[in-house]
Amino acid sequence: MSYDAIVIGAGANGLVAAHYLARAGKRVVVFEQQAAANPAFDIGWVPGQVIKDLGLESHGFRVEQPDPWITMPLPGGGVLELSRDMARSIDAIRRISPRDATKWPEFCKRVHTLAGVLEKLYLTAPPDIETRNPRELARLAGLGLYVRRLGKQAVIDLARILPMSIAELLDDWFESDALKGALGALGIWHLKQGPRSGGTAFNFLHHHVGSAVGVFRPPVSNLTSTMLKVPGVEIRHGQEVYPIPDPKLGVVTGPRGDIVEAPLVLSSIDPRRTFMVIKDALDPEFVRAIDNIKCRGVVARGTVRFDAPPAYYNWCVAPSLEYLERAYDDAKYGRVSESPYVEVQRANGRVEVHVQYVPFTGELSQSTPVAARVAGMLNVSPDQLQLRIPNGFDDDPTEGSLYHGELTLDQILFMRPVPGWSRYRTPIEGLYLCGSGTHPGGGIPGAAGRNAAREIL
Repeated sequence: MSYDAIVIGAGANGLVAAHYLARAGKRVVVFEQQAAANPAFDIGWVPGQVIKDLGLESHGFRVEQPDPWITMPLPGGGVLELSRDMARSIDAIRRISPRDATKWPEFCKRVHTLAGVLEKLYLTAPPDIETRNPRELARLAGLGLYVRRLGKQAVIDLARILPMSIAELLDDWFESDALKGALGALGIWHLKQGPRSGGTAFNFLHHHVGSAVGVFRPPVSNLTSTMLKVPGVEIRHGQEVYPIPDPKLGVVTGPRGDIVEAPLVLSSIDPRRTFMVIKDALDPEFVRAIDNIKCRGVVARGTVRFDAPPAYYNWCVAPSLEYLERAYDDAKYGRVSESPYVEVQRANGRVEVHVQYVPFTGELSQSTPVAARVAGMLNVSPDQLQLRIPNGFDDDPTEGSLYHGELTLDQILFMRPVPGWSRYRTPIEGLYLCGSGTHPGGGIPGAAGRNAAREIL
């Protein structure tokens, strides 16, 4: 059977790209190495254009936006609950710091304005800084005009905040350790960095894109599971494939090395794995750049089963910026954190746990002491916690990096995945990247897939 396009990986971005191509009249097949559909939910803002273009709401797409969006246990007892309702959040903050409560609305407003700038950047391919194309130059000029119209304060904030550490930003605004801990945790999501590392304020803004004013945790959705139900694309599970450029473009699959050819191949797996078996066909400088992508995974994820429903679900253990920095200190030297940052999220009837910092080693297992420590934090027995620690096996991304490369300032926009190849193309004609390792990165499910398909079409 002949195909117009092959997509590697049935995650959110791969499926979105596949369906955009299929709706343009192309015959598309998706290869996924997992034997069955992934039941996990997707974390992050799904662009409204994806939902509308693919008609996802008619196939059961839903977004869960818990309220309160985070609950923080306080050292002296009680909790800090931050709500989607601004007034309720102000009241909660006032109980621990009247000064911080007065600053909360202005902080939320200014941060949301900056996240809106990123949102506009994320809905198209990254800027081409070497372009002479009039349309691209007009787009860049339009973006500059948009920022200028936001006012002088927004321009200053954008230039000042992006390279800052999240700790510096929060110390400028607030005095409460608990509030700064709850917010600062978002700045270090999926980074092998601490809250005092430069550029973590950008990571904070990145994960705020698409959220409401005053909500600093991204929504969760069933995007991937919904896309699996949308007709129009053939999906083959249980087949690991790799692209091949010779004699024709295609992929090799199966134990016999069967070849499936197509003039277009899109890879939604991470860039380093995409090119792993075809390095000899590539320029050594490109290979060097790809191999040097920072993919330092530090997050373990899993599920937790409570004997009785807890009083609240969306809560975290991040009592202060100092706590987060010390948790990072262990990972900095390759050790599992003695006191990790832990966040519990509930969606789609599941209670999932995010544990950071658990650096990639390829050797950790369910028996590792971190599982016992986390179980103790959650007040459950170890057998109630199923913690999956990235281990480098075939079903894991490079070095356990769930975002296919860290979202640091040297790995974003026109430098993602590597400078010179940021607009989804690769040195092999017809081979494209469309996963989280490309612009705009992880945490914006479906955006990279949509952008890549639009570039191709």
